Amino acid sequence: MSSAALAGRFSGYRWVILAIATFAQASACFFVQGIGAISGFLQRDLQLSTSQVGLLVSAAQLVPLVGLLVAGELLDRYSERWVVGIGTLAVALALLAGSLATGYLSLLLFLIVVGAGYSTAQPGGSKSVATWFAASQRGFAMGIRQAGLPLGGALAAALLPYLADHLGWRSSLATGGLVALLGAGVFMGFYRTPESQVPEPATAPVGKASGRSLRAELGSRLAMIREPSMLNIVLSGTSLIAVQYGILVLTELYLHDKASMRIEQGALYLLVAQCAGIAGRISLAAWSDRCKSGRYVPVLVCMSAVVLGLVGLMTVPLHSALAVGGLFAWLGFFGFGWYGPWVTYVAESAASGKSGFALGFAMAVNQIAVILTPPALGFLKDLTHSYTPGWSVLAAMTLVALVTTTWKARAIRRTEASTRMRG
Repeated sequence: MSSAALAGRFSGYRWVILAIATFAQASACFFVQGIGAISGFLQRDLQLSTSQVGLLVSAAQLVPLVGLLVAGELLDRYSERWVVGIGTLAVALALLAGSLATGYLSLLLFLIVVGAGYSTAQPGGSKSVATWFAASQRGFAMGIRQAGLPLGGALAAALLPYLADHLGWRSSLATGGLVALLGAGVFMGFYRTPESQVPEPATAPVGKASGRSLRAELGSRLAMIREPSMLNIVLSGTSLIAVQYGILVLTELYLHDKASMRIEQGALYLLVAQCAGIAGRISLAAWSDRCKSGRYVPVLVCMSAVVLGLVGLMTVPLHSALAVGGLFAWLGFFGFGWYGPWVTYVAESAASGKSGFALGFAMAVNQIAVILTPPALGFLKDLTHSYTPGWSVLAAMTLVALVTTTWKARAIRRTEASTRMRG
């Protein structure tokens, strides 16, 4: 029996979908999330400043600023099987080509191309899970799927520094390319759209009807962007993603400079954060399924915990391995784990048939923070010769977002309660 027939006949196939979506996510982000683990080797071998290292980390995130919006539109029109599969294949080919880069500038260009393919992985995998799972299990399933990102990063943090140290940084890119190639093949080979979600063939509108349809479609998207829930999504997402990428790009360099740790030892603490992030994404998303106050409450908890963690990072002595490990486990659990409940909240806040656009838009806005954070933190470090200003900015951003979104969330709940009472 074909996988398509199995998908239609057995609801248990959704767990196969979850497995391959998680694997594809881990494969696509393996190098993108793992580049922080080899930042010290890149800085040493290519003789780079901290700002230049930050630009390398941001390079793969540049195209998704627009690419996520495009991917969101494609996902509302075409099967996730091909959108995600072809995008992950593009990541693989760009990384394999990047392993042949002749220097910093050519490596930067190849990583920009990687970002074009990477644009499809996040919204595509999220939509596939949202499509296959009912609301009662959606948060848990989304958390497992979103754990693919720190899982890929954790595996990269464990493997890439060893390869970069013994075989050179080029081997890290080649390995990332092969992993992404495997992920693309598995996703395209096994993913199927559930029968209830297969779109009906559409007839092309003509003349004035086409113009009215286009205006109505644009109007519905603008209305979605203006929703109060979208403001909360944007503020919380951008602040927390900035913290996440700050941890990714600065952990190894911070511990090397501040605590005189070897690069490999600093990479181990990044691995601790990534592993804690895996647990965070699953458990926090599962909690959101049962949280009576709504899915957004776990996101607020994550913002509060991240502020405390960043303050601790600036004040806790770094001579104790237990203290440092606990601190990065805390930051990883909440600073990476927030994404599970957040992305589920995004998918459920969207109007019917518009989840792809909502996910693409929210993630595209996040990309602004992803692109700006690494080079900005690197610039602050080079300018002040200290990491404290960078950590302080991240803590302040998150605190402002926490206060603002808490107030907005309460206003939304009051409006909804008033509407129910009138009804």
